[in-house]
Amino acid sequence: MSDYVSQIDIAKYDLWKKAKPLIGRLDIELTERCNNNCLHCCINLPENDLSARRKELSTDELKRIIKEAADLGAMTIRFTGGEPLLREDFKELYLFTRKLGVRVMLFTNACLITPELADFLAEFPPREKIEITVYGMHKESYEKATRAKGSFDAFWNGVNLLLERKVPFVVKGAVLPSNKDEVEEFAAWAATIPWMDHPPSHSMFFDLRCRRNTGKNRTIKKIRLSPEDGLKILTRDKDRYIKGMKEFCSKFMRPPGTKLFSCGAGHGGGCVDAYGKLQLCMGLRHPDTVYDLKNGSVKDAIFNFFPAIKATEAVNPDYLKRCAGCFLKGLCEQCPAKSWMEHGSLDTPVEYLCDVAHAQARYLGLITTSEKAWEIEDWQGRIKRFSKTD
Repeated sequence: MSDYVSQIDIAKYDLWKKAKPLIGRLDIELTERCNNNCLHCCINLPENDLSARRKELSTDELKRIIKEAADLGAMTIRFTGGEPLLREDFKELYLFTRKLGVRVMLFTNACLITPELADFLAEFPPREKIEITVYGMHKESYEKATRAKGSFDAFWNGVNLLLERKVPFVVKGAVLPSNKDEVEEFAAWAATIPWMDHPPSHSMFFDLRCRRNTGKNRTIKKIRLSPEDGLKILTRDKDRYIKGMKEFCSKFMRPPGTKLFSCGAGHGGGCVDAYGKLQLCMGLRHPDTVYDLKNGSVKDAIFNFFPAIKATEAVNPDYLKRCAGCFLKGLCEQCPAKSWMEHGSLDTPVEYLCDVAHAQARYLGLITTSEKAWEIEDWQGRIKRFSKTD
């Protein structure tokens, strides 16, 4: 540091501790519409869906929500969708957020990034790395996934515009039938991106539609990887996987008990959908768990409505028998949101997620082939032994 500037840890000072933000981050789905039509997507609507567009929050409504989040201390607003860049007022909303001193996290497919927009992002940096999802390393595989002609070239154009202007971004993938053989090629390319400090993550155990569209859900179920095939991808760097899982298991794996919300959903934030409903998380759209911001406030939702929802206890006998006592919670993605998407309830076990978690547990030696994790009594001992092995 220079003689005139020094760097300090403000968390050590009492004034900062007393001024701790009431919320940390707010996610906002600017639209459910998307310029792509990906096979696996849990939310997208057609780009030109006028009915959806008419129902979306107005610019002023979104600014009110963003301002309220900032007043509550939000450090970051995440703009997602759908494809958030479809909103004609995107730059206005982005700039409004940045002028409030709030960082912007942008999730995008990069296909709509123009030279003008790239210049704008370079001039007014988001202060968070942009996150871009990649659907294939070749035109055929990419456009089989997106089902949008010209999307591959548009994606590369957007990526190159950001690279040229040194706008920081990272990439993540989705393992689909069309690109499943390109995982290593994708990882090699991702490693060349200046801001990638770890290998890219991959979606493969896909969520069903958040709005429970049964027709599209059948398509998603067909392209999900089997637990065994997913495990092959997770363990392609075996040493790194084992090391990470030892640390993870020692900290986060334990039975959740009868309380449904054992995760951080709704704690210090939430997700605003395109129509003004505040949700505990992006996937949970059960009508009893969403708060209408058109008739209320972010503060009321987070400090009054959400705590009541998070106190919900499971009543499903199957959940109580299995999930409540299963020590693979953490490794398993079973949660009210997943149950809602799969079954339309909050506490019905999702067999697919159970199978995925048990496949990983068997690989790690936490259970044997014939065991079910909820039957294990000495689960602490198994985790302790696994975490300490060389």
